[in-house]
Amino acid sequence: MSGGFEGPGNTASAVLPAVVARVTALADRLGVPHAEVFHTGRLSVGSGVPEPVVKALLSGRRAGEPDVQARFLQRLDLLRRTRLKPNGRKYTQQEIADGAGMSRQQAGALINGDRRPTMEHCDAIQRFFRVHAGFLTAEDPEALAGALQRTEQELLQKLAEREAAQAADDPLERLLQDHGVRGIAWRAAQLPTDQHRDKVAEWLDMLLESVKRPES
Repeated sequence: MSGGFEGPGNTASAVLPAVVARVTALADRLGVPHAEVFHTGRLSVGSGVPEPVVKALLSGRRAGEPDVQARFLQRLDLLRRTRLKPNGRKYTQQEIADGAGMSRQQAGALINGDRRPTMEHCDAIQRFFRVHAGFLTAEDPEALAGALQRTEQELLQKLAEREAAQAADDPLERLLQDHGVRGIAWRAAQLPTDQHRDKVAEWLDMLLESVKRPES
C-alpha cells in the first residue's frame, strides 16, 4: 500500500473563486440570500474543512493548510461528530473497523493518529461514512470548491424548475418548449395548401398578440 498522496497544487485555489462567483450569480438570480448558500457551518460539514478556514477561504484569504495526516485526522473527527448512528451516537472504533474492512487495531491506530493513512484506508472509511471520494484527502480549497459545486447544482435545479413553471403559465413559451421553432415550421410545411399554412400563420399572429409582453 502506498502512503503518499498527490496534491492538486494551485489548481484548486484557482477554481474556488470561479465557483464562488457562479454560486453568487445564481443566488442573486433566484433571490436566495448569500447567508444561505454560503452558510459556513453547512459548508464545513459538507466539505470537512474547519469553519474558520471556510470563512477565510470565502473571503479570499489563504489559510494554513495542514499536512496529509493532520488533514485526515481533522476530517475523520468531523465525520465521527456529524455522521452519527440512527440512535444519535458516534460509531465506535470497532464499528468503523468492521464497516471499513480492517482490524480493530488498524482503525484505532488511524483514529488516534498512530498510523499514517493510505489511500486504501481513506477509500474504505469514506465508503463506510458514505461521503464522496476525496473527502478525507482533498486540500481545503479543493474540498470547499467541491461542496460549493454541489450547492451550484442545487441552485441550477431550482432555476430549471422555476423556468419550467413560468413556461407552463405562458402559452407561447409552452408551445415553443413542446415543439420548438423547427417543429412548428415542419408541421406547417406538411399542410397541403398555402391556405392552410396561412391559417397557421394567422393563428400564430393571434397567439403572439394575446401574449405580447409589455416593452421593458
